[in-house]
Amino acid sequence: MHFGKEDGMKKKKHQGQVIGTGEKVFNVFMVIMGIIISMVVLYPIYYALIASLSKPLYVENGSVMFSIKNFTLDSYRQAIAKPGIWTAYGNTLFYTIAGVAVNMAFTTSMAYALSKKRLAFRKFFTLVAIFTMCFNAGIIPTYLNFRDFGLLNTRTAIILGFAINTYNMVIMKSFFEQVPYELEEAAFIDGANHFTIFYKIFLPLSKPALATVGLFYAVNRWNSYFWAMQLLNDDSKAPLQVMLKKMIVDRVANAADAALVTAESLSSPTTIIYAVIIIAIIPMLVVFPFVQKYFKTGLTVGGVKG
Repeated sequence: MHFGKEDGMKKKKHQGQVIGTGEKVFNVFMVIMGIIISMVVLYPIYYALIASLSKPLYVENGSVMFSIKNFTLDSYRQAIAKPGIWTAYGNTLFYTIAGVAVNMAFTTSMAYALSKKRLAFRKFFTLVAIFTMCFNAGIIPTYLNFRDFGLLNTRTAIILGFAINTYNMVIMKSFFEQVPYELEEAAFIDGANHFTIFYKIFLPLSKPALATVGLFYAVNRWNSYFWAMQLLNDDSKAPLQVMLKKMIVDRVANAADAALVTAESLSSPTTIIYAVIIIAIIPMLVVFPFVQKYFKTGLTVGGVKG
């Protein structure tokens, strides 16, 4: 009996060592993968930064890879002085702020309604909403809809045309479903209606989900250019990303101009493009730290059923 217990303890200890070793190997592997993925994701931004701060000759001949070559701010001076850039920047701010406000209004309203089990035809409406995640009309029919409604070349098309994203709505719906029904029932007893409950109970309790979904919408609004490029033909209404895209197209069309860059050149179309890219991503970098504390909770809590 004594030897049996001892052998069992040794076996358990051995098994524990095997599991521990496996966990260590897995942790090391995940750290390595995390570093590799981080480098792959962050390097383009890092390269744009060091290229925008380097002399154009070194950028054009491929010498800039991991560090700045001959530090200069001339590309930024040229970028901020470029005609139309601040109009485009203002348009992007307007489309993002107004667009996110519209997105959140539509998304939270629909999510609140679909989170109610007593809603008639709730499953049907939910299936219809989810159907749009898998199937859509396509680019040409969507464009024709904008045309037929007289929304071409209007700011309204950019703001209201993409008022809700089904995936974000599902996140909010899942979060609302976890709010205890007792809170809602108590509010009804006190005489509150659905609008009061929505604004004074559900929204305040849903800050993590609101921050997460709002960030998703903001990043999408800030970086989008495709539909703005298709729907707007007035440069005074175009966002910064459309302007940046045109700069890149012009640079590719005039690639031979790179040979004209010399050691005395203070800037070039390429370095100016990199400077505009850095200017364009600054607002998102500034906003993210303020919502980061809600971000992780907002991503996970909606997927957990209590």
